[in-house]
Amino acid sequence: MHISKRKLDTRIEKEIREIFHQLLADLKSKEDVAIFLRDFLTPTEYQALVKRLTTALYLDKNRPWKQIQKTLKVSSATVAKTQEMMEKKSEGFAIAFSFIKAEQWAGDLAERISKTVRKITG
Repeated sequence: MHISKRKLDTRIEKEIREIFHQLLADLKSKEDVAIFLRDFLTPTEYQALVKRLTTALYLDKNRPWKQIQKTLKVSSATVAKTQEMMEKKSEGFAIAFSFIKAEQWAGDLAERISKTVRKITG
């Protein structure tokens, strides 16, 4: 991706960022998010974001660097940069993890309930 070296006026940039952040907050469904990302990111940009998140999740689960590199086809630099960001307690990773872990917890709970219901109803 090529980004112009000419800087935006800081007030304009701030306003545009606020509009962009509000837009992201207003997306209501996975389908809307998928459509938005498809149209606003190149396939390479999308893949980079997905790999960065997955790298962070693997690091959070203490997976070895070599396994992460092999599984996700990422460089050691990518793993190192992601780990560095996580060690700085980056809020974005914390937010992502809280949503993912809540979703996993809910899924685990639903599965346990389903198993219990199947046992009871035979």
